[in-house]
Amino acid sequence: MSASQKVRLAGSTKHKLPNAEVAGEVPGTEFRVTVTVRRRNPLPSLAAQSRQKPADRTYMTREEHAANHGADPADIAKVEAFARENGLRVADTNVAQRTVTLSATAPAYGKAFGVELKMYKAGDVAYRGREGDILIPGNLQGIITSVTGLDNRPFAKPHYRIRRGSAQAAGAASESSAAKKSSSHASVPTGFTPLQLASLYNFPSNLDGTGQTIAILELGGGFHASELTTYFQSIGIANPPSVTAATYTNGGTNSPGTNALDPNNPDVEVMLDIEVSGAIAPGAKIVVYFAPDASDQSFLGVMNAIITDTVNKPNIVSISWGGPEDTATSQFQTEFDQLLQSAAHLGLTVCVAAGDNGSADFAADDPNWDKKAHVDFPASDPFVLACGGTQLTASSTAITKEVVWDDGKNDGTGGGVSRVFALPSYQQNAGVPPAADPVGPVMRGVPDVAGDAAPASGYRILCDGTSFPDPSQGLPPVGGTSAVAPLWAGLIARINQGLGKPAGFINPLLYAAPGNATFHDITQGTNGDYKAGAGWDPCTGLGTPNGQSLLQALSS
Repeated sequence: MSASQKVRLAGSTKHKLPNAEVAGEVPGTEFRVTVTVRRRNPLPSLAAQSRQKPADRTYMTREEHAANHGADPADIAKVEAFARENGLRVADTNVAQRTVTLSATAPAYGKAFGVELKMYKAGDVAYRGREGDILIPGNLQGIITSVTGLDNRPFAKPHYRIRRGSAQAAGAASESSAAKKSSSHASVPTGFTPLQLASLYNFPSNLDGTGQTIAILELGGGFHASELTTYFQSIGIANPPSVTAATYTNGGTNSPGTNALDPNNPDVEVMLDIEVSGAIAPGAKIVVYFAPDASDQSFLGVMNAIITDTVNKPNIVSISWGGPEDTATSQFQTEFDQLLQSAAHLGLTVCVAAGDNGSADFAADDPNWDKKAHVDFPASDPFVLACGGTQLTASSTAITKEVVWDDGKNDGTGGGVSRVFALPSYQQNAGVPPAADPVGPVMRGVPDVAGDAAPASGYRILCDGTSFPDPSQGLPPVGGTSAVAPLWAGLIARINQGLGKPAGFINPLLYAAPGNATFHDITQGTNGDYKAGAGWDPCTGLGTPNGQSLLQALSS
């Protein structure tokens, strides 16, 4: 096929958001687009590694991975030639990440990729968008695997919850100050510190994550370093963890706001992730990787940066962002899945929040919701540890009750059955049901594990000068499956330290572990279309952890 003939790029189909309208032309400034190319050599199968206990596993180094499974420089050169022919400037190339970053204006991209770019408005979301397919030259078919950045709509959102009902009640003008205080005191739960939860879940108490590096992936927001010191000291951690922000090409920056309650400020997400993982594993290094925004281009870019970071070399990743599986293009899902398979070969454990909108994965009032069930991505990918949520009641020393986190319609733990990813071998005997609403085949079940996530039993954190909970302001503790990913990341750091090497892709080991000893089985509750039950279920997975027993199971 000649280079002049254009072909459709597989998996690139985009539709406008259901309620979006064209709002005008794209501004004339240049913007960046990322072209990803195939691997020089395919990754080997993970089947053999999956069956090995951690002590027997050997992982690739990042350097070996780049050399053998990065891009072929000849493929990069072909994309660069295509760019020059079409007046697109090559801003950056990265063989290890298999990327060519281009810079140009909307008309130039339109001509090069056969797309019509417009500005769209959907509710309060404005984005540069396209509809239909991306076209590429015939001679690049099979070489280019994805093109992202033409459309910059946000894909993912953070999965934390602040139950604002009591806060609004506390602000009611008709109440006197004293009455406000007493009513807010009565309605605000006290929540738990991460250390209290680590104790309740029996995390190995003689370990603190020393020698481990946790990567925290953020698609916005920031942290105040001095505030982290204040927080860790306030909960009794004398030697707080080292927390730094990574820098990488085309990355975002640590950009904290000033108002934790601003709905457009994701600082609560950032602080929750750092404070939970850092409190549980204060001996670990915490490295925060900020992306410029929540688009698929940025999400892939930041994940790629984590995997190819030969300086910090993280071995645990915490991701508390995601979006409904079928709102992602298949090129994005395939590319992200490839990065997650790389992570498994490198010995990384990737913990991902399962979502906070029940089995719908959309808020009940979201105009884009089709009234059906969806799972969250990337939690639905079989190479991540998907983390669902519970609500717990506890004495000072023990959990007295734990059920599925469910606060009503589309408000509670995500979970369900993928419509994209096949049932992985490690779930063959887990009893994953067919997908519900609409009925579909038995495929990848979500989540794998769970932890405390309900705002009613939420987390005590500090963010942008605001304490959660703060009864005087009617502010509750923070909830959401966003807290469960860093909770598990902290536990994995302790486990890795205890094992003396990274557990890596841990799912096959968890499903093979003796369930009753290693997990608290959650059998009560629903997340909408799915119910909890004995053993694995699509609300809380295998259950919540017994950390010490889990370490013993992985050691034997």
